[in-house]
Amino acid sequence: MVYEGKKFVSWHYFVLITARCYWLLTMMQRTHAQEHTHSIRIEGEITLGGLFPVHSRGERGVPCGDLKKEKGIHRLEAMLYAIDKINKDPDLLANVTLGARILDTCSRDTHALEQSLTFVQSLIEKDASDVRCSNGESPIFNKPDKIIGVIGASASSVSIMVANILRLFKIPQISYASTAPELSDNTRYDFFSRVVPPDSYQAQAMLDIVKALGWNYVSTLASEGNYGESGVEAFSQISRETGGVCIAQSLKIPREPKAGEFDKLIQRLLENPAARAVIIFANEDDIRRVLEAAKKANQTGHFLWIGSDSWGSKIAPVYQQEDIAEGAVTILPKRASIDGFDKYFRGRTLANNRRNVWFAEFWEENFGCRLGSHGKKNNYAKKCTGLERISRDSTYEQEGKVQFVIDAVYAMAHALHAMHKDLCPGYLGLCSKMNTIDGRDLLRYIRAVNFSGSAETPVTFNENGDAPGRYDIYQYQSTNKSTAEYKVIGQWIDYLQLNVSEMRWTRGEEKHPMSLCSLPCKPGERKKIVKGVPCCWQCERCEGYYYQFDEFSCERCPSEQRPNMNRTGCQLIPVVKLEWHSPWAVVPVFIAMMGIIATTFVIVTFVRFNDTPIVRACGRELSYVLLTGIFLCYAITFLMIAAPDTVICSFRRIFLGLGMCFSYAALLTKTNRIHRIFEQGKKSVTAPRFISPASQLVITFSLISVQLLGVLVWFIIDPPHIIVDYREQRTPEPENARGVLKCDISDLSLICSLGYSILLMVTCTVYAIKTRGVPETFNEAKPIGFTMYTTCIIWLAFIPIFFGTTQSAERMYIQTTTLTVSMSLSASVSLGMLYMPKVYIIIFHPEQNVQKRKRSFKAVVTAATMSSKLTQKGNDRPNGEAKTELCESLETNTSSSKTTYISYSNHIM
Repeated sequence: MVYEGKKFVSWHYFVLITARCYWLLTMMQRTHAQEHTHSIRIEGEITLGGLFPVHSRGERGVPCGDLKKEKGIHRLEAMLYAIDKINKDPDLLANVTLGARILDTCSRDTHALEQSLTFVQSLIEKDASDVRCSNGESPIFNKPDKIIGVIGASASSVSIMVANILRLFKIPQISYASTAPELSDNTRYDFFSRVVPPDSYQAQAMLDIVKALGWNYVSTLASEGNYGESGVEAFSQISRETGGVCIAQSLKIPREPKAGEFDKLIQRLLENPAARAVIIFANEDDIRRVLEAAKKANQTGHFLWIGSDSWGSKIAPVYQQEDIAEGAVTILPKRASIDGFDKYFRGRTLANNRRNVWFAEFWEENFGCRLGSHGKKNNYAKKCTGLERISRDSTYEQEGKVQFVIDAVYAMAHALHAMHKDLCPGYLGLCSKMNTIDGRDLLRYIRAVNFSGSAETPVTFNENGDAPGRYDIYQYQSTNKSTAEYKVIGQWIDYLQLNVSEMRWTRGEEKHPMSLCSLPCKPGERKKIVKGVPCCWQCERCEGYYYQFDEFSCERCPSEQRPNMNRTGCQLIPVVKLEWHSPWAVVPVFIAMMGIIATTFVIVTFVRFNDTPIVRACGRELSYVLLTGIFLCYAITFLMIAAPDTVICSFRRIFLGLGMCFSYAALLTKTNRIHRIFEQGKKSVTAPRFISPASQLVITFSLISVQLLGVLVWFIIDPPHIIVDYREQRTPEPENARGVLKCDISDLSLICSLGYSILLMVTCTVYAIKTRGVPETFNEAKPIGFTMYTTCIIWLAFIPIFFGTTQSAERMYIQTTTLTVSMSLSASVSLGMLYMPKVYIIIFHPEQNVQKRKRSFKAVVTAATMSSKLTQKGNDRPNGEAKTELCESLETNTSSSKTTYISYSNHIM
């Protein structure tokens, strides 16, 4: 703060010294006419200052160049026109006459600074005590005009320079064309206001246009100075804050460009060919030379120009460069042609417009003639007659900022009118309170004005002195007459309204071209942003079970879903089950049906011949239990393939291991009985306990009850229900993924369910091995042994197949088929080895199914024991010796030439 205060004081003294020096120089000027050669002075009770670029910037040290007909004379005359109207208006500043002091800035900020010192002369105390005329008398000084407010300037750089002086003397300033965002800083330019919106609004409008056209990669081009640099800076800042648009490069046009400078700029723009859109904040001369360089580089149709209000709808920048400028989108504050001004300006002549000191020069320039030997343009051969008329003998089009000049003058007048009403109520003319107008008070009234302007649009100011943003959007289009013209394609009033369908591009293309760093990603692809350049990216497809969550990320679908075809979302995975027509089901069903038919046939046969010796000899009661188990082993196939529901799942739990349990419980009881009988026979001739049919059934059902008890506990702990398993067929390719509808039976539950039956099977196999020495003539020991050996082989093959396919996509089909086929094969082995030979004899050899002589338990055991001993001795003797001994020992008991089925009435084996 201390530094800023010192800086302010230093600048204040610098301005005061400069002003005093300038005043002293003016005192030395010889005549009053010389003082006002380059200014317009109109007498009035209240004097307004005016700053206009009547001439262009001079070259080689000359302050002023050529006359500016539109930007200079049109705007200057607009101020004079507005003052005339106000002075004639009985409702606005009645009985108060406005005057003016208008200066030429020559489009140069330093020259404008020198000129603007005129506005503060009356506020500087003049000490001329040491000044004397040549005759020694004290000089008589003309009283300088007291300027209470300034209209201008045009260029932002000029306004900034002038505003720094005017604020020191508290003189309000209203600009009609300065749009630099820097001027919105109310702490530095607190006495500055403007009737045009700042470039920050314009930059926002241009950014909205870029986004509306789907572009995101642009270059910027600015003229060196406040207008160009501030405009581009505002565009860059807004684009960074809002995102979505990146700037490939920002180029600056030097204030004094060297030869070939514009060609270099075009080549630099071409270094980023993807950034076809170029945002231009430049003066019209620079715009024209940029277009010339682009045309010279043969880049017609490549660049997509977005021009600021300095381009607007002007013809000068695009003259004879229509092809390269075609399709350019430009912006201009909303304006309207003021008919009253047209009538006023067309009526200006050399005779009635002597107050405008530059009008004679304008006359020569406008009509291409010279006004005698005193004319400014002596290079014109034709002499001016003074009878020429504007618009009739020359082209005329109202300059675009005329409306804003008029509004600026009226804003000052309305502020003065409001001040007059408050300070001089009911007083005609100026009262004493307004003889000296305080600049701060006037500024407060200026910021409070709200009236309908010359174009019937409201004129207001915000707290920073800025006007609201209202823009027309133009496009330079070719017409059917092979010419080009500006066409309104939209507007921006707080938000963009763009008629894209009316836009035309190079060679009449209706579809607008692109200016993108990277092409949009396809559906299902995410953007991988290039580091440091958010508008440039690489497209990566979402793979596997991932879908495009947003522009920049892929997300994994939930377990029950998979990506849709374009990977923009997820969809439910189809649910499948084992169908009856599937090959995985057809084979097990066929085997089961054959097995059920065969089992039914055996049961019917046994029931039909229930009292025959063969049926009785194999143990009828346990045979029916065994056949029931075999039937259940076949029947479980249909439960395993049926569509899962709660009932089916319940039956699966019950019957999955029950069929095997029935079978192997019966076989275990049989083998255990045989083993106990012959082990007991080695010790005594007393029959062992629990070998009666009733005892055998009790033992068998006791073993079966353990299985049923386990199932009951399973039901209580985990009630049966169905699930959809989405992991089982979750293939690497999501389109092949399926959810499997199945019962909630885990592999561990399956092992527990079958484990008890397998335990019975292994135990039965052990007893079969122990009873392998029993002669063939004694019951079913050896068929049971072969049955158990084969069954063990089947289930040993089942385990690796069933548990080795847990990672397969066909797991459900393979495991179901393997399980059902294994159970059917186990049942088939039991059925084939234990019952088919008996059925064959019962049906085809009934003569063998007869009652033989009864033998006592002692005789049976003795014969079996002797046979066993002889068999063991035969292993230690030469061939033939064992057989001889066996025949000698058994010749009284049995025939050696044929097999005899022995019936035991009391001890069935």
